[in-house]
Amino acid sequence: QVQLVESGGGSVQPGGSLRLSCAASGDTYTINSMGWYRQPPGKEREAVAIIETRGGRTVYADSVKGRFTISQDNVKNTVYLQMNSLNAGDTAMYFCVTCRTDQGDLCLQRISRVTFWGQGTQVTVSS
Repeated sequence: QVQLVESGGGSVQPGGSLRLSCAASGDTYTINSMGWYRQPPGKEREAVAIIETRGGRTVYADSVKGRFTISQDNVKNTVYLQMNSLNAGDTAMYFCVTCRTDQGDLCLQRISRVTFWGQGTQVTVSS
């Protein structure tokens, strides 16, 4: 089992920035990819960004490319999501996820590849 604890959500005005963190514990040796999904109000969950934990390769959803940056601290088993130029469309519950696959694209494109979910942290972008 892997436990994921997110932090860093909150409310921000359009154009602002937030940084999310996710700390993993437990069977962290099973993690090959890690990152973030989100669920906007009334919509289905969608992938945001994934990092391949061994090689550091990153992949992003088209909607966040150029604005969001995912990074990791392998010593702390923690991933971060720096979110800049936020807009109302980014309002969602953000979930930290892990995948067994070491192919970040699969973790990003196939929700069925997600093995563990965090409890979520709310991000609200509003003026």
